[in-house]
Amino acid sequence: MSTDETGHQEGPTTARPGPSPAVRHSVVEDVLGILTGTFAASLGLFLLKSSGAVTGGTAGLALLVSYTVPLPFGVIFFAVNLPFFALAVWKKGWDFALRTGAAIALVSVLAGVHPAAFGSLHLDPLYGVLGGNLLAGVGLLILFRHKSSLGGFNILALLLQEKFAWRAGYVQMVLDVAIVLASLVLVPPLMVVLSAAGATLLNLVLALNHRPGRYLGM
Repeated sequence: MSTDETGHQEGPTTARPGPSPAVRHSVVEDVLGILTGTFAASLGLFLLKSSGAVTGGTAGLALLVSYTVPLPFGVIFFAVNLPFFALAVWKKGWDFALRTGAAIALVSVLAGVHPAAFGSLHLDPLYGVLGGNLLAGVGLLILFRHKSSLGGFNILALLLQEKFAWRAGYVQMVLDVAIVLASLVLVPPLMVVLSAAGATLLNLVLALNHRPGRYLGM
């Protein structure tokens, strides 16, 4: 207990605890996290393709191309993301780039596993779009938290979040809706509107759960 200049006694000062230090993920946690994230994201993309919908980002571009080019979605998705690998290496380093490359490769492989497991599906468009985007958003969130992504706009959104503190989900939302609107040339207008709502849902998952400074895991 101390006495101030007026003679009043002050109570013992209690130091406020500082923020808890970030706890780095172990290798096993990262591997399981990336496997879980890619499985969820690829299953979401499978639901979208099965319902004839589109989404944003490089996944949306790959879906659009897959509707016109007789190639497996996984092959197209991998090819579309190749140019963004150099950006990941340049801006995020080899660790992030290699994790992202592994995630892209896993989604490309799983994109062929889901049709073999489920067969041909005829989904209600509303269920396919909302369920697919929700699963893809959860998968991306898991990947982000394990220092990975699915390339493309994910990388750009993360870079802008780190540089300007713009939420990655909102940045990607704008880009994704632009891609969905561009799909008007191939997809019926009603499905485009539904797909835009789905892309918004996907990015709300990211915006509400991946805020700068909130998550301390590394």
